[in-house]
Amino acid sequence: MSDDADAVSPEEVRHVATLARIDLAEEEVERFTDQFADILEYFETLDRVPEVDREADLANVMRPDEVRPSLEREEALENAPETEDGYFKGPNVS
Repeated sequence: MSDDADAVSPEEVRHVATLARIDLAEEEVERFTDQFADILEYFETLDRVPEVDREADLANVMRPDEVRPSLEREEALENAPETEDGYFKGPNVS
């Protein structure tokens, strides 16, 4: 556990849970308060790691586009649970 458990307050944990639409019991709030404080300590430790001055070895991993045979539309859609106007139909997103 963190020595500095006050780094994150229970109110902040409740706020994050509300944003994530998660209902937390009071004992979960206490547990996550300690865990969040520990996570923040880990990030502070990472901030102290010195940067390495070197060029990254970059390589182009993209391949050129090439036309290849593919499925006919009807064949691609035959196992789809729902289609509409020749396209896959997914659930509405609200």
